[in-house]
Amino acid sequence: MIRSTTILGLTRNGVTCMGGDGQVTFGQIQMKRGARKVRSMYNEKVLAGFAGSAADAFTLFSKFEGHLEALEGNLARAAVEMAKEWRSDRVLRRLDALLAVIDPNQGYVLSGQGDVIQPDDGILSIGSGSAYATAAARALVRHSQLDTKTICEQSLTIASEICIYTNDNLEILTLDAETADGSGIA
Repeated sequence: MIRSTTILGLTRNGVTCMGGDGQVTFGQIQMKRGARKVRSMYNEKVLAGFAGSAADAFTLFSKFEGHLEALEGNLARAAVEMAKEWRSDRVLRRLDALLAVIDPNQGYVLSGQGDVIQPDDGILSIGSGSAYATAAARALVRHSQLDTKTICEQSLTIASEICIYTNDNLEILTLDAETADGSGIA
C-alpha cells in the first residue's frame, strides 16, 4: 500500500479534473505541506498524478510523457507502453509508486506490476486516501449538481479529514473542451 498521498481524477460535463494533496511524509514525520503531485502533460491535454516516492515520480512522469509524445497523445497506447516498460525494466520495476493519468475521454491507473486499470465510472484515485476520495466523489457525482472542480476539491478534503497521510493543501488542475485542444489549463 502506498502511504503517501491522495490523487483523484474524474471527468464530468465535459470538464476533466485531477487533484492531489501536498503532504510529504518521512516515516511518521510530516516533512512538507505543499508538494506538487499533479501536472499537465502533452500540451496541456493530459493530467497526471503520482503517489509514492517523490524521486520515483519524477522518473515516471518523464518516462510517461516520452510515451505520450512518441504516440502523439494517444493516452491508451501510452499507458500500455509505460506499464510494459515499467514492469520489464530492472530499475523501473523497483520504483515504489503509482501513476494516474486522465484526459477528457479516458483515465488509467498504472503500476509497476504492469497494471493498466480503467475504472468503470471514470473516477480514478491512488494513494493512501484513495478509497475515501473515491467514495466521496461517487456520492457527489450521483447526488449533487456541483461542478467537476468542486467535486474533486471536496472529495480530497474529505479524504484529508480521514487519512493521516493526506493533507488539505490541495492542487487541482482542470481541462475542459477548449483546453483539451491545447489552449491551456482552466
